[in-house]
Amino acid sequence: MKETKGLVLPGEPLGTAEELAPGRGTYEYKGAIYASVMGYPQVESESKTVSVKAIHEIPHVSEGDVVYARVEEIKPMLLVTTVLCSAVNGRVVPGYPDGTVHISKAKDSFVDRLEKEFAVGDMIKAKILSGYPAVKLTTVGHDLGVVSARCQECHAPLAHLSENKLVCTRCGRREDRLVSSEYGKVTHILGTATSSAT
Repeated sequence: MKETKGLVLPGEPLGTAEELAPGRGTYEYKGAIYASVMGYPQVESESKTVSVKAIHEIPHVSEGDVVYARVEEIKPMLLVTTVLCSAVNGRVVPGYPDGTVHISKAKDSFVDRLEKEFAVGDMIKAKILSGYPAVKLTTVGHDLGVVSARCQECHAPLAHLSENKLVCTRCGRREDRLVSSEYGKVTHILGTATSSAT
């Protein structure tokens, strides 16, 4: 990666789509590539991709980051989530991007159905496998998985009973989840993130 020129402003041309591919901090319009943020342009020589390293960069998620996310939908092979905040410092992820967990990345053993491991509304701790252009997550790891959940019957909080077993604090219903070793320990961070997201 090498810097190509000095400081550029949003809308400033960086090259043509015939020469370069648009990367982070850029956009393509009518065959030309422009800066979308104020910063310093850089070109990746191997991929011929131009990007702009923003001066006041908006925080985004990157490979290896650990985050908290809310389960929004469970598909046959995919868990769809909203990424809420960093698990390291609780900093909210701007825009609350969608993140997905493929069934093969849920845990280190075979998963028959994602519904047996998660439920809509669960808060999970996950690691970023890919942050751009789409956020892909994994919950494989002792401290990863569900950190907060509610009863599917009466919606009261579920307490950790043993291993991957939870019990409702109101009606006594028992439910299974892919439980993180940090289950029930991060409600203060999640409370801030979820209130900001709504």
